[in-house]
Amino acid sequence: MALDSALLDRAESKCELCSTTTDLDAYNIPPDTDDTLDQRILLCGTCHTQINQNSELNVNHWRCLNDSMWSHIPAVQVMAWRMLNRLSSEGWARDLLDMLYLDDETLSWAQSDTSLSPEEESAIKHLDANGAVLEAGDTVTLIKDLNVKGGGFTAKRGTAVRGISLVPDTPEHIEGRVNGQQIVILTKYVKKS
Repeated sequence: MALDSALLDRAESKCELCSTTTDLDAYNIPPDTDDTLDQRILLCGTCHTQINQNSELNVNHWRCLNDSMWSHIPAVQVMAWRMLNRLSSEGWARDLLDMLYLDDETLSWAQSDTSLSPEEESAIKHLDANGAVLEAGDTVTLIKDLNVKGGGFTAKRGTAVRGISLVPDTPEHIEGRVNGQQIVILTKYVKKS
């Protein structure tokens, strides 16, 4: 893709994710509907290759997202969110993802990643309140006080639920043990620990 002066000016001639100044090229954020500046970012060769999954992820390279995730440019925020999700097995990436706030429109764009394989896309995913993928055995923290119907107690915000299990075919539900009782919890009320 040809570099245009508006993109170079906005990015200050640096990769908008890692700040490298060499081997730069424009990158359209999928799903790209047009070729506007709002849907493009300037990337270095390393970021571009790893985003396109042409090589194994260099986890330490992506620590740069600690800075770039705070960009005011939605396209940069979208790529930071997507990469932090890909790295969600790393504790530091989960922590950054917990801190990252995207408005509803930008979050919807970030979640519309079409670069997934058909198998990955069709698989049911249980996502926490921040969009991190939950897996069986994970520990989650409640982000809201929850009245437990039939249990006679309230599960307090901040309660850690260890060793969760996923409810098959229902991505909005997980199960976990709180106060010694097995309960069903909505994923929108938890965050991955």
